[in-house]
Amino acid sequence: MAGEVKLQNLLHEEVALLRDFLALLQREQQTLTDGDIDRLLPLASEKSALFGRLATLSEARNKSLVAQSLPPDRAGVDAWLAAHPDAASARKLWAELLAMTLEARELNRVNGSLINTRLANNQQALTTLLAAANQAALYGPDGQTTPIGSGRSLGSY
Repeated sequence: MAGEVKLQNLLHEEVALLRDFLALLQREQQTLTDGDIDRLLPLASEKSALFGRLATLSEARNKSLVAQSLPPDRAGVDAWLAAHPDAASARKLWAELLAMTLEARELNRVNGSLINTRLANNQQALTTLLAAANQAALYGPDGQTTPIGSGRSLGSY
């Protein structure tokens, strides 16, 4: 009975925290879409903290399964649920947790794609700017173009 209550409580905590994590991933996606780069760093910090807490809860769930001689994975939870047919609440929480995990994975994939697109655009803009700066030229005393950075520097004799 104690293992049942503990696992059910852990699943409840995990689902609640995963809801928060999904909301954060959605905020991150909106921030990336809006191009509000200044808000990304605080979101990344919050994301890291939430992910750490989720990992701790997952580890506690796995330890609870091992304490009941079950494998510390999805198969272990499925076996636990099969052995506890009266645990309808835990079954519902587990299904919700699995569905939200898939949603989080997809949101994270899309956010990663948005980040990669933004990085590629920034790299392309930087490359264009550097190429333009290297091609910029001035006319010398003989009327010929001289690239910036060659010749004498200002203030030298």
